[in-house]
Amino acid sequence: MLLKYSDQLCNGFLLLTLFLLMCAGYAYRVNARRAADDPKKRDYPPIAIVLALFTWPFLLFASIFLFVLRVLVYGIFLILFAIALVAIRKPFLLIWLDRIFTRVGDKLLRANALLIKIAFGEQPR
Repeated sequence: MLLKYSDQLCNGFLLLTLFLLMCAGYAYRVNARRAADDPKKRDYPPIAIVLALFTWPFLLFASIFLFVLRVLVYGIFLILFAIALVAIRKPFLLIWLDRIFTRVGDKLLRANALLIKIAFGEQPR
């Protein structure tokens, strides 16, 4: 089936690649026009535009693979959690879950605070 529409697939792939190349070139041009003391200015090499041609398919497949992996891990977690709730009916499970959720939540809050700090700079408290 894919071989029947291979010319449309190739055309779509080329158009998407051209679009992404134009986006990378435009972002490079905008970055190059920024003032030297602008905090948003980054030092990108010009070869990074050409490298975008080769990296975007790998990044796309990597993100799809990570999404599928997360779905599988989440499904396994749901199944094991349901089994644990039925099989183990002692209160130590809730205490253990409280510690785990607190630890994961603290790490998540620290990571989100760092991302906010990176993206928006220092925030007043």
